[in-house]
Amino acid sequence: MPAPLPVGEPTPKPKPSLSVLQRRWRKFKTIKRGYYSFVIMLTAYAISFFLPVLINSKALVVRYNGEFYVPLFRYYPASTFGMDAYGEPDYRALAQQLREQNAGNWALLPPYPYSPVESLLDLPGTPPHAPSAEHFFGTDDRGRDIFARLAYGFNVSMSFAIIVLLISYVIGIWVGALIGYFGGKLDMLGLRLIEIWSSLPFLYTIIIVSSIVVPIYMPGRNLLLQPSFWMLVAILTLFDWMGITYYIRGEYYREKSKDYVGAAIAMGASDWKIMFQHILPNSLTPVISFAPFFIVGNIGALVSLDFLGFGLPAPTPSWGELIGQGMENLTKWWLVAYPLGAMFLTLLLIVFIGEAIREAFDPKSFSRLR
Repeated sequence: MPAPLPVGEPTPKPKPSLSVLQRRWRKFKTIKRGYYSFVIMLTAYAISFFLPVLINSKALVVRYNGEFYVPLFRYYPASTFGMDAYGEPDYRALAQQLREQNAGNWALLPPYPYSPVESLLDLPGTPPHAPSAEHFFGTDDRGRDIFARLAYGFNVSMSFAIIVLLISYVIGIWVGALIGYFGGKLDMLGLRLIEIWSSLPFLYTIIIVSSIVVPIYMPGRNLLLQPSFWMLVAILTLFDWMGITYYIRGEYYREKSKDYVGAAIAMGASDWKIMFQHILPNSLTPVISFAPFFIVGNIGALVSLDFLGFGLPAPTPSWGELIGQGMENLTKWWLVAYPLGAMFLTLLLIVFIGEAIREAFDPKSFSRLR
């Protein structure tokens, strides 16, 4: 028998029981390779939204003749700063000029003052230029800084993959829930339509659409406002949602025969409430487990389309376009090594995350029979 507690000692409170999701999160954190990969990817993706402040050819703030200017958010002609030039000034040259004048005027540049779409034609020799102290990864065959294009390309690829994943998951979960819960003729008809649609060749559809709709790049607008970006999202979503539909359908067939569903029906719950408040939370294992691998597939699809010339319009920063340049300039090792290295590292970290999630969500880990 356990020893009695001393007189006056408070009875210890029982530890609160952890939910399955909390236990899975704890299990995920114990898988160091996947957890650290998740932290690295989440941090890198969050930082990528601040790239205009970190990697850009425009000055963050300019002080000129007692006035402050913010070129990052507004266009200023070169004449505003007393420069004899047309259009927007070269802010690197402006910063150097203001330092030499030493008249209380100054320009604050980003830490890496080069734009991903800026052709550096003033460099000696002909592009592509080898890596240097000013250009960490060199320049491409059009004189654009590779490091800047890779950094912006990371944000483009991750944003594209995540947006396609979310839209595809919404459609796939809805369709899978409907045909899995109601079954019968709806299930048979739905599966036949999905099989017919999935038989359409994805690449040929992209080629046909690209030949009809001309991609348009709009300088000065955020990528998420570009019509070509959303056109690719829509096309890939049309083919991507079917994968999760099969898994959700199977989960609904398995869950709807359990006692808690019968109890909800006996209490008069509606079909929609049973489908999305009772069954869906218990059917999220494949949704969460396969999400990292869907992201890998979406990134690979965008890179492949850009490599073949059917992706985002030039001069949008793109890993696939850089890899295509590397294939055409195999003697320029930086055009091959850096884009492939960035893509390999990104996909490797995402795969590590996916493996850790799959292990953490393994139902055998929390089975009472183990």
